[in-house]
Amino acid sequence: MTRGANNRDTHRRDAYRGHMATLDITGEQFAATIEGKDIVLVDFWAEWCGPCKQFGPTYAAVSEKHPDVLFTKVDTEAEQQLAAEAGITSIPTLMAFREKVLVFSQPGALNAQQLEQVVDAVKALDMEEVHAHVARQREEAAASAGKPAGSQGVPQDGTQIPDF
Repeated sequence: MTRGANNRDTHRRDAYRGHMATLDITGEQFAATIEGKDIVLVDFWAEWCGPCKQFGPTYAAVSEKHPDVLFTKVDTEAEQQLAAEAGITSIPTLMAFREKVLVFSQPGALNAQQLEQVVDAVKALDMEEVHAHVARQREEAAASAGKPAGSQGVPQDGTQIPDF
């Protein structure tokens, strides 16, 4: 085999590995994806979005360093209903789920260091504490449902990790 062919094979293998580091998902796959893995990051993006295109390579590169985390992408143009249900009003938006609980949601492109901090923070969460927090929120929301008009319910998602 010639040197050029060997380099081409290596390049092809690297390109394949990079492509597999993130997974495109649809609305039909969303719930099963979140339920099927301990930690799932979701990048809501669109082809026409400049910041999304800027964030894409960073997202893919960081995904290579964390094989224990599932990095997914949702095309908001193709999946408009899912984007609406997820409350996406700005893209890119990054969401992180841990043990089926939304623990992070923030619009805007992050740099590699910021994205690494999000991944590390999600991995470091005390999930017993997060699940207890979510249970308390649900109890409070149920209790406030019987209160007079004007009383506010409590959001049902998990703990928000630091904003960037």
